[in-house]
Amino acid sequence: MAYQGILHRYGHLLNLPSYTRPVSLLEGDTPLIPLPRLGRELGCELYVKFEGLNPTGSFKDRGMTAAISEALGRGAQTVICASTGNTAASAAAYAARSGLRAIVLIPEGKVAMGKLAGAVAYGAEVIQVQGSFDDALALVVEITQKTPIALVNSINPYRIEGQKSAAFEICDDLACAPDWLCLPVGNAGNITSYWAGFKQYQACNATGLPQILGVQAEGAAPLVLGHPVEKPETVATAIRIGRPARGEQALEAAQESNGMIIAVSDAEILATQRVLASEGIWVEPASAAGLAGLMAKTAAGQFEARGKKIVVVCTGHGLKDPSIVTESFPSPKLISATYQALADLIL
Repeated sequence: MAYQGILHRYGHLLNLPSYTRPVSLLEGDTPLIPLPRLGRELGCELYVKFEGLNPTGSFKDRGMTAAISEALGRGAQTVICASTGNTAASAAAYAARSGLRAIVLIPEGKVAMGKLAGAVAYGAEVIQVQGSFDDALALVVEITQKTPIALVNSINPYRIEGQKSAAFEICDDLACAPDWLCLPVGNAGNITSYWAGFKQYQACNATGLPQILGVQAEGAAPLVLGHPVEKPETVATAIRIGRPARGEQALEAAQESNGMIIAVSDAEILATQRVLASEGIWVEPASAAGLAGLMAKTAAGQFEARGKKIVVVCTGHGLKDPSIVTESFPSPKLISATYQALADLIL
């Protein structure tokens, strides 16, 4: 039978209302890609769960299929979200699929063009806010409390239900849970949903539980610092968030799993983005944070990867934020259209 999306595959495990009307773009079923070369260097069995191959290029589609399906089922006509980019594109796509109006609020000048283009292409009404993501989120929360507009940020519980499916897929692919799961942490919905998913699958299938390594950027690391960051700054725009909506749940996930939440520098994130590209996997900067944290801790002798089965979650495709690469790329060499010119350059 052809694949029909996560609500079809895992709907029986998701706590969704009976009135839910499924809206799908065949999200999920993303590959778990082995990294044997880097795994040998670290002494572990290493995989990347590449969420950049979801329909709109990020993991957000898992939660959005659930959130939009619930909103459509209860008769909502408009959905709204605050976003640093990926949520905006996903909400716009699933709203378009279902015929709903989509409004997205973005922090002024803080969204990668590849992500903003997606939201515009799918027909969303994009509004810039003179402030941070956290300011934009506060606005959408307020308006959805006062109107019938449906909120589809990760504080929507159905987003978490949909995103749990990634943990289910990992367990199905490995026939068990990994020893460690490493992933970026921004608004903290993803780390919350993975932990919920692993716990649920363990209860049903005795797959075991991983330890979780959550990774923030040093310039936007409220969970590491222990207090909000008023003006978060990092090249990893997807996790440039100073007040994570699910921060408490993220800390609980790290503690319950005997894991940790750490921070890495932008330089480490960009270096790890290049490492992944050298393995044939191009991700947006924030997606490299999980592996950056694993490599940094291992190099410092603070993490024993040897002999472990480790999954690194890469949350978004490199096309989401290509300017990071193109701005540092020198102009291609120019030659005449002759064999000799080509041979002289490359031989």
